[in-house]
Amino acid sequence: MQTGSPSPHRWRFFRLGGFDQVRLDTAEDLLNLHELDQKLWAALSCPVDGLEFDPRTLAMLDTNGDGRVRAPEILAAVTWVCSVLRDLRPLMAGSSSLPLTAINDSVPEGKRLLASARQIQNFLGQEGAEAITVDHVAGTEELLHESPFNGDGVITPASARDQSTQILIEDIMTCVGSVQDRGGAAGISSEQVEAFFLAAAQYVQWHGQAQENAREILPFGESTTAARDVANSLRTKVDDYFTRCDLAAYDPKAADALTPPLTSYEALAQCELRLDADLEHFPLARIEAGRPLPLKEGANPAWFRNLTAFKTLVVAPLYGDVDTLTQSQWEKIKTILEPHEAWLAAKAGGEVESIGVEHLLRLLGDDSRRELEKIIAEDLSLAEQVESFEGVTRLVHFTRDLLVLLNNFVAFRDFYAQDRKAVFQAGTLYLDGRACELCVRVASPDTHATLAVLSQSYLAYCRCTRRESSEQMHIAAAFTGGDSDNLMVGRNGIFYDRLGRDWDATVVKIIEHPISVHQAFMSPYKRIGRMIGEQIAKFAAAKDSAVDASAGTKLAGMGASPDAAKTPTPFDVGKFAGIFAAIGLALGALGTAMAAVLGGFLTLALWQMPLVIGGIVLMISGPSMLIAYLKLRQRNLAPILDAGGWAVNTKARINIPFGATLTKLAELPQGAKRSLVDPFAEKKAPWKRWAVLLALFVVLGMAWDKGYIQKMAANLKPLFSSQETSATPEAPTVVPANQTADPGK
Repeated sequence: MQTGSPSPHRWRFFRLGGFDQVRLDTAEDLLNLHELDQKLWAALSCPVDGLEFDPRTLAMLDTNGDGRVRAPEILAAVTWVCSVLRDLRPLMAGSSSLPLTAINDSVPEGKRLLASARQIQNFLGQEGAEAITVDHVAGTEELLHESPFNGDGVITPASARDQSTQILIEDIMTCVGSVQDRGGAAGISSEQVEAFFLAAAQYVQWHGQAQENAREILPFGESTTAARDVANSLRTKVDDYFTRCDLAAYDPKAADALTPPLTSYEALAQCELRLDADLEHFPLARIEAGRPLPLKEGANPAWFRNLTAFKTLVVAPLYGDVDTLTQSQWEKIKTILEPHEAWLAAKAGGEVESIGVEHLLRLLGDDSRRELEKIIAEDLSLAEQVESFEGVTRLVHFTRDLLVLLNNFVAFRDFYAQDRKAVFQAGTLYLDGRACELCVRVASPDTHATLAVLSQSYLAYCRCTRRESSEQMHIAAAFTGGDSDNLMVGRNGIFYDRLGRDWDATVVKIIEHPISVHQAFMSPYKRIGRMIGEQIAKFAAAKDSAVDASAGTKLAGMGASPDAAKTPTPFDVGKFAGIFAAIGLALGALGTAMAAVLGGFLTLALWQMPLVIGGIVLMISGPSMLIAYLKLRQRNLAPILDAGGWAVNTKARINIPFGATLTKLAELPQGAKRSLVDPFAEKKAPWKRWAVLLALFVVLGMAWDKGYIQKMAANLKPLFSSQETSATPEAPTVVPANQTADPGK
């Protein structure tokens, strides 16, 4: 009997922010995440910087190191965690402690991870612990540094079991060099051990050649090398001396030329003599044909010390206590030293010479090398476990953080939840009596604003600095409540990051969009008020400038012609009559218009008057409110995140009710008592009250004069008379007995 194909996973969605978001509540949801269409994901990539999330976890997720976490990397992490854990409950709970029993040791990788986790516990001295935590894996580098064995095949002096082995490791490091182990300590590997013992064998063999043929190779015994060195130090000067003497024998006239002239000595006589600088270039002795080299008297003082050592180490053992050296004797000395020179040239293993031949012979003959190889093998036996340390670290971090990231990547559940914040929310900005919860880190306000303007949100970019610190960052804060009257570049506030640290925040850039419908309702009147104020200010400034210019012109005229200043300007009656007539016409037209409007308004029924007032207000504020309402419905989180490097895959709307939760206005605490008496309140000027009353009386007078009030009273009189008639019972009509009632009366 064939079984049918397994039924597809039944996903559950919730709707927040105007789009459907997947619920990741069960282990089955994670196991089948690779089957979820990525078109339904909230985001497809995010940066590893600027998020309120463990940067170490983000670095582990960013497997290609490009600075971004992408959907395939998320899926790979989920698949890997589900394959090495047999129990996903710690993962679904976001626990920072991973029970070792939850690791699936039935698969090879899970078995290695379990062994590595136990090895970490051994390093920490917590053998037998039932769980491993994030704190345990936080210092794995320090654990490897402190541990004598870390699985890399490099042993340090701390790895030695006894003092002699420790000294040997140190000697090998000195002679052939060292390498660093995983913990950063200096040590040796099998390569250094091989190089050391090979050099030791070569050096011992080379040294043994001298012992076997000591008569030729060591003609001066243990002092042969010293004799050779002093002979080589004089070789050039002695050859030069005998060559000069041979040339003098060839031509006696050359003897004086080959000896330093008198002028050379005269030049030296004018200064203090220095043996090494002034005399060492002179010949070893005075040049004469066939003259032997003096070793004591008559020799160049600059070379006297070398000649004395040469006589003691070389000449005396061969020729006895003589004071001169002939050319033939010198040639014989060079011949005697030639085998020793060849032996030195063939020297091998010189890097271990400082150890000494006797000690090297002991090391080559005992078990020292086998002991080192045994320690290295013991260290390598932990290689597989130690190499899985990084895997254990990833597993513990993913257990704690992976579900949190999924609820900020596959879905924006944390952003729309009221009890927690999303990973891109950097903190809270307090400014202008408000607390803004939607604050994101930005690298550059100008660059971010290019795309963020499409979010239809009011954004204030702030530069945040910390006192007594060089730390600095920029944030973009979304204002979704209140108004923008007091928001401007340069205003200061306080920003609290997710760690509770406070920053000084200064507004450096603003993207203006509607904040609320209430602000849109008042904006036309505020604009009219600002326009009137600006016009009055311009008019006053123009009049002030005109007065200054007129006064200056008159003063200049008075200074130029005193007689002309005394001549009065004739009064133009016609000009001023025209001005007054124009003013009267304007006031009359304005009064007529106001009277017509008021008259039309007073002719309306009482129930129609509020409707007219509401219509006028709606006509003024309606367009602004409608535009603001439409823009508020279009507020979108995606451009804000996209400008910061995200790849948001949907329209994450910030509607009016949700926006009200992102910006909290200042409110008095519940149950607080407030006194309305303000001793410093501004005193109201009485002229305003009298001006209003005067205007009211003028309007009423004009209405009375036009008869509007009488008409309104006449219209209202039947209403009140009918109410009185209905309230008073009608008296019965009495008809005399001798009369009949007239039905027409």
